[in-house]
Amino acid sequence: MDHLEYCAALEKEIERFANALDLVASDVMVPACPGWFVTDLAHHLGTVHRWAEHLVRFRASEWKASQSMGLNDGPATSGWIREGGVQLLATLRESDPTASMWAWGPDQRVGWWSRRQLHETLVHRMDVELASGRSVDAEVGIVTDAIDEFLVNLNCAARFSPKVRELKGEGEVFSVNATNADFRRSIRLVKDGFELVDVAPTFDAELSGSAIDLLLVLYRRVPLTSSELVTSGNHDLVNFWIEHSALE
Repeated sequence: MDHLEYCAALEKEIERFANALDLVASDVMVPACPGWFVTDLAHHLGTVHRWAEHLVRFRASEWKASQSMGLNDGPATSGWIREGGVQLLATLRESDPTASMWAWGPDQRVGWWSRRQLHETLVHRMDVELASGRSVDAEVGIVTDAIDEFLVNLNCAARFSPKVRELKGEGEVFSVNATNADFRRSIRLVKDGFELVDVAPTFDAELSGSAIDLLLVLYRRVPLTSSELVTSGNHDLVNFWIEHSALE
């Protein structure tokens, strides 16, 4: 997917999130986000959209707190979500995806943000649907891209997710395999962290199943024990990865 394709998919996810928000009470707890009600999740996503829009519009050269931007603070209704989404999409579409700017991931360009905002919105849309007892779905290609994006950015997330710093090992290889797509990724745990590697011919542990089940478990939206994923090899390694790789 390119920048404009990410924007088009993001536009759909923003609308799906807003629609999902209208179908659930604001005081329903969100199991995937402990301690949060639906209104807290909506406020978080709407703020992230506005924060990202501000960073992209001004080509931020460093991190800036959302509290310092004078952003519209809600209330967190579906209309407020759509309003922030329109602003974000307009700024992204008007921007050169190759332009340099700060990002918390490894790709320090505008285009990083269109991909990141798509998958941020995708996962949180699923959070709302799961909170309301609904099933979740998404295009397989977008789901596998979300898994890839998660793994590519994860090393950088150690700044705000301290457990990521503990993802170290002695050369063990952990693989994820989406059985309903041509998608497999391998991670090698080394003494000073972990690295993505070309698909390894052998692995110490593998997690396999549908792409959407992989996404929900890797993001810790659904417990591994409640999923239909299959674990091969070292179960402790799989559990170690899931326990320490959550974005916080």
